[in-house]
Amino acid sequence: MSYEHLLSEDRDGVRVLTLNRPQKFNSWNAAMRAEMRDAVEDTAMATGIRALIITGAGRAFSAGEDVSEMGDLTEMGTRGFRAVARGIHSVFDLIEALEVPVIAAVNGVAAGGGFELALSCDFRVIAENARFVMPEAKVGLIPGSGGCSRLVHYVGLGRAKELVMLSRNVGADDAKAMGLATEVAPEGGAVDAALELAAEMSAFAPLALGMAKTVLNTCTDVDHETGRRLERLGQSVLKTTADHAEGASAFLERRTPDWQGR
Repeated sequence: MSYEHLLSEDRDGVRVLTLNRPQKFNSWNAAMRAEMRDAVEDTAMATGIRALIITGAGRAFSAGEDVSEMGDLTEMGTRGFRAVARGIHSVFDLIEALEVPVIAAVNGVAAGGGFELALSCDFRVIAENARFVMPEAKVGLIPGSGGCSRLVHYVGLGRAKELVMLSRNVGADDAKAMGLATEVAPEGGAVDAALELAAEMSAFAPLALGMAKTVLNTCTDVDHETGRRLERLGQSVLKTTADHAEGASAFLERRTPDWQGR
């Protein structure tokens, strides 16, 4: 597909979306947000896509929202600002709900909303020269598009307060140690490492991965009994699929399964 601010490329069942405003450190404006929404919704309906990788062109992953194109925030009013924030947040929610694995290939700085975008993905592969940072406290704000609510689930309350309230930079090794990063890649190698991770997951049944993601995400804010009910419900759905039958046959016959996604 062709966009103004995004590059989209399909590679053997993996879609790579590249934020393409390098001169603005891949900060997004209203047009890019609309394109991101369209690209994610299209990916959700694309039966041949097994994984989605999101990365940035140039030296940055993303600096988040391009404030220079939002107008005067004080003139917008609190209600108007919340409406804009909901629009931003909803794109991240779509990514989080997408029933295919989503990998952030963090090739450079992921600041503010760029960090929040990475947090909405299932996995984060970070280049050794890249970093995460929440700078909002320096301008009298807080992360408002999942940067508090998602971050606390990944690193715990104490660490989340350090990152948000002290606005500390997190390099690749520290990100890996605290559970923010799945893998650390060499400089310039984040996308290649993300493609390898996607290929690793392609060995598994796509419907099972989608169901696992849905149940795991839901289990972060429900009680244990509800979580177990969701597990049983998800398992009962998967039990009837052609992929489960194929997987069981392939296991017994000691061959590689041919997943069909049905």
